[in-house]
Amino acid sequence: MSIMPMPTATPPDVSTFDRLESRVRSYSRSMPRLFTKAEGSWMEDAQGGRYLDFLSGCSSLNYGHNHPVLKQALLDYIAADGVTHSLDLHTEAKEEFLAELDKTILKPRGLSYRAMFTGPTGTNAVEAALKLARKVTGRQNVIAFTNGFHGMTLGALACTGNAGKRGGAGVPLSHVSHEPFDGYFGPDVDTADLLEQRLSDPSSGLDKPAAILIESVQGEGGLNVASTPWLRKIADLAKRHGALLILDDIQAGCGRTGNFFSFEEAGIKPDIVTLAKSLSGMGLPFALTLIKPELDQWKPGEHNGTFRGNNHAFITAAAAIRHFWRDDKFASEVKAKGDFLAERLAEIAAPYGDEFRLKGRGMMRGIDVGSGDLADRITSAAFARGLIVETSGPHDEVVKILAPLTISREELATGLDLLEQCVTAAMSRPYSAAAE
Repeated sequence: MSIMPMPTATPPDVSTFDRLESRVRSYSRSMPRLFTKAEGSWMEDAQGGRYLDFLSGCSSLNYGHNHPVLKQALLDYIAADGVTHSLDLHTEAKEEFLAELDKTILKPRGLSYRAMFTGPTGTNAVEAALKLARKVTGRQNVIAFTNGFHGMTLGALACTGNAGKRGGAGVPLSHVSHEPFDGYFGPDVDTADLLEQRLSDPSSGLDKPAAILIESVQGEGGLNVASTPWLRKIADLAKRHGALLILDDIQAGCGRTGNFFSFEEAGIKPDIVTLAKSLSGMGLPFALTLIKPELDQWKPGEHNGTFRGNNHAFITAAAAIRHFWRDDKFASEVKAKGDFLAERLAEIAAPYGDEFRLKGRGMMRGIDVGSGDLADRITSAAFARGLIVETSGPHDEVVKILAPLTISREELATGLDLLEQCVTAAMSRPYSAAAE
């Protein structure tokens, strides 16, 4: 299987983007190519370069690029002049999605949620969840966690830990208490017990929370994994202290950790679940806030959004659920690939002892290489060789693998072999951009 990166001697003309697009762009700075085509696990650029995609739209393309089943469902719908945009009007596309979600995802897991269509992005789903929690409980404070990431609009950003992202707000980000995530103080400190102590002490200074907002696996925060016992403790103390448990499954959901929801393994049932990214299956904008029926206390129109009726996304989302999740075959394949990924990353990290640490769960894994500079050297070398891979963590120190869940074992092995070569090269000699 060949990987054919674009020759570095003839860089693409990106003057249009430099002249007209905001400086806020980021991925294109480390991957300066003009991409023209994508299929499955691969992307192609305008000069014939072929790249194996271990980024997957930051987990927005769990089923790969242009999956044929999803693409055909959308093409058929468009060809039949299906409704494109519908606000919150009833449409056949929305009905199809809701019925498939209930039949295939919710009922088999013993879950009963109302679906709230919030608008196109994950941060919209989080904002709705926060607003509803405050409305239902009459409280203002929200407990979020160190290294958490929940979005870039002000409410979600207040719950995000990263100082660089928070600094872009330009206003105070308040009514959130950031508590230590599982393992933040090392393996010997149970941070759930610390939170319980704070919540139970009327002199701790911690206001009673409307909600506890959590990720089972912190994607942007560095692939930090919440253990099953810890998640169960957090769910229990939320209930005992009158707070709603909001589970942000925007990056870790839709199969990324093996099961459709990342919290299934812990056996908990959050009060509110937020989904986006791979929910549409095709990379189409689509976000959803799932809420327990008794919490659905909205007044009509109290929270809305112009693009909450993306029928194209309803069609591909229903097709994705129907195709991948009606039995356990796909989940079993993802878990097997996750195990293989863990084994290969362990082999890659082994020669460097305690310098490297394995992170993550399922098909959401990576290696903490200890510094952002080293991680950047590794990922830059990988891109030059035809592999798209990103970093995460507070210092961008984690080389983060988010390959499509549909990737073949051969493709996954090819990419990991290439990544190993880049790690070896980065660790064996000083970095030189010219050498890449």
